[in-house]
Amino acid sequence: MNQHYLIHTKEKPHSCELTHTKEKPHSCDLCGKAFSQPNNLNLHYLTHTKEKPHSCEVCGKAFSQKNNLNLHCLTHTKEKPHSCEVCGKPFSLKKILNRHYLTHTKEKPHSCEVCGKTFTQRNSLNLHYLTHTKEKPHSCEVCGKAFSRKSSLNLHNLIHTKQKSHSCEVCGKAFSRKNNLNVHYRKHRKEKPQSGEALVNLHYLTHIKETPLS
Repeated sequence: MNQHYLIHTKEKPHSCELTHTKEKPHSCDLCGKAFSQPNNLNLHYLTHTKEKPHSCEVCGKAFSQKNNLNLHCLTHTKEKPHSCEVCGKPFSLKKILNRHYLTHTKEKPHSCEVCGKTFTQRNSLNLHYLTHTKEKPHSCEVCGKAFSRKSSLNLHNLIHTKQKSHSCEVCGKAFSRKNNLNVHYRKHRKEKPQSGEALVNLHYLTHIKETPLS
């Protein structure tokens, strides 16, 4: 009852003594990392035990922390509660919104220590470092070819699966990569239509937003 009264009185009789002193008296027995609060230490232990007690009721994916599960649930509900004040674009996570703001401010706070090139996101910088170290951590399970980026490995895997998910709307020819389809479309733009149907198909190209090759 006494604790309930504090809700109405707004009284806060207990003050924190650790966050300001930077004292971290709770240490992990396994790796030595220290924390100011015991509950943070308990959450940290899950990184060692690999225990994931919080599971998604929709897809079954498990998480070590409840708040990570709550964030994951937004991928199912499609809820996007965080909106950009500049352009209005909504996002499911606050941290993604914060990264998005960098596209408006043009701020690039992450710089390469080797060449000085700057990036808006930390993960882009980490990928850039691979160009200096020549490290290729992603290997093809079929032929063993290694790549510095997971996206490059995914594109490479299409060689083995023979999957061609990008189809030409004019002639139906299929391609494994979108940029190859865009190159193919250029051939149609140079053609002279031989029939009314061909003319309609070529007209369709005027509505396609071609992705420029990098």
